[in-house]
Parts: sequence; structure tokens; C-alpha cells
Amino acid sequence: MNQMNSPLIRIGVFYDGNYFLKISDYYYFQHDRKARISLEGLHEFIRHQVAEEEDVDVRLSQIIDAHFFRGRLSATEARDKDRLFHDRLLDDILMNMGIQTHYMPLKTRDGRLQEKGIDVWLSLEALELAIHKSFDVVVLIAGDSDYAPLIKKLNTVGTRVMLLNWDFKYTDFKGENRVTRASQQLLDQATYPVQMHDIIDQGLSSGDELIETMFVNTPEPAAYPTVKPVRPTGPTAAGPVGTVGISTIKNLKNGFGFVVMPPNNLFFSYADMAEGDFNELREGDWVEFTVGRNHRDEDCARNVRKVEAPEMDENDEYDQHEHESADSPERL
Repeated sequence: MNQMNSPLIRIGVFYDGNYFLKISDYYYFQHDRKARISLEGLHEFIRHQVAEEEDVDVRLSQIIDAHFFRGRLSATEARDKDRLFHDRLLDDILMNMGIQTHYMPLKTRDGRLQEKGIDVWLSLEALELAIHKSFDVVVLIAGDSDYAPLIKKLNTVGTRVMLLNWDFKYTDFKGENRVTRASQQLLDQATYPVQMHDIIDQGLSSGDELIETMFVNTPEPAAYPTVKPVRPTGPTAAGPVGTVGISTIKNLKNGFGFVVMPPNNLFFSYADMAEGDFNELREGDWVEFTVGRNHRDEDCARNVRKVEAPEMDENDEYDQHEHESADSPERL
């Protein structure tokens, strides 16, 4: 079914979205690189890797289709405009790359959000497109053993499978050990299993340009004007929802932190950044923020951005240590 007379290697790329985002978060928060994976750079790497495995000129190695599958909250369930904003931001990136998105609603079961059916949908689409678009190579960015039947079926129609997989472990913000590792079934059945963690680490160590372009460049921090502090007061701990405040950061770890605001510290995460890069924040930095409410109906900080330390007179000064929550380090 492949176009035997054409020297072009036709590539289809299929993302398990949550798996990919977990990988990107790892490099952003845990890895020394401290940067997210660039989809444009990753696709360029894929073209070169397929060309090497297929022994062709990279100009004959072309991605003709790319698809991204993920479970997603509905607008009603999200309710949080920041969460919706980041979903839309991801959509914009995928759209600009020409990557087709496929979403299924996340369902709440036993108090937990669960993703059901994405693996089946991805597998059906990948097999159908491999047949009708004559893919020579399907690149699968996934790690779950549920994709093993897909690889078997692709093998039967003569489509080779490149599996991009990662193997790493780290300790999350709760102090729990996390492990990401591809299923051995996938590794055994894939035509070209690619150990991305090793390739990336070796490439970064040697300054490989192709590997460097796989990461988003971190912008230079912007300069912000001096802002006078606001003393929020009202029915919630830090003030009414929507109150704008300014204070310092206490505790940063693995993409999460707290803003000092009496009588409690306000939790925030990398997703709550309005401007700048979370990885450039340091404990003690001054930030401006908006008081919000999280899914537990607790106070939190939204729209966080770094600002210069305000000029304060004696009447404005207060001992921030006096207001630090005793349990805040454990929450991180």
C-alpha cells in the first residue's frame, strides 16, 4: 500500500498528549535544562532520526501528518479562566504547527479526573491514516502498553513504527517518587525504539545543535515598574476574589510556590504566571498577584508576575516571618 515508486519517506506523528506534556514538564521543572520541549524542534529531530534509520537523505524524510490526542476539562468543569487560557495557548501552538487536535472530555470518577478512551481513539486513527495516507513510518510518542496492539497492526500493513520513549524518575512537590518508563511490550515491538532521555542528555552535553533546538528558548526577564503594596482586607483570608496584592515568595519547589500574605500563605503554580518564566523566580522575590479561589474553594494567587521591590516607609513595613504559615513547607 505504500507508494513503492516514491523515494519520499512519509511520516505520520501521533502524540499521547498527557504523556508528552508530562515529559515537557519534567524538562521544565526537574531536568537541568529548565525548558519546555519545542514541537518544531522535536519534529526536526524526528525527520533526522527517521532519515538515519531509513538510510535516506533528510530532505526525503517528511512529516505529512501529525495528531495530538488528549483528555480535557469542559468549560463548565474548568470554571477557572487561567486553566482555560493555558488550554487555548496549547491549542494555538498545535494549530500553528499544523498538528491536528483530538480531545475527549475528562470524567470525574470517585473524586478523581480520569481520561478514558484516548488510547483507543489514537490507535484507530493511526491505523486508518497509515493505510489511507500510505505512511512509511508512524512515530508514536507514548509509553502505555495499551498501544501494543496498534504497533502489531501497523506491522501487518507494512508501516514501520518509531517509538520515542523516556525513562526517568524524580520526586514531586509532595515528596513522592515518580517514575516514567515506556512499556517493554512497546519497546520490543517497535521497529525503531528511540531512547530519548539518553539522546537528549548526550546531545546537551556535547552541544548538539539539533538537540538544543528541541527546547524552547527562555526569554529574557522583563522589567516591571515599582508597585506600592496593597493591604487586602475582606471576607476571605487575603481579601475578596479579584483583589490585587503584592508580596514576596516563600518556598519554591517543582513548579509550585507560596506568596506571603497574612494571615495565610497563598499557593500558586507555574500555570498561574501572567508574565515571565516560573524558573526565574527565587524565594524572596517580590510579585504582584490577584487573589483567586482554587477547586477546593481555598484562597490562592493568580496572574502572578515578578515586580521590583516596592519603596516602603516605616508604616508600611511588617515582619513577614510573623505571618508565615507553619505548615507551608509541608504543602510543598
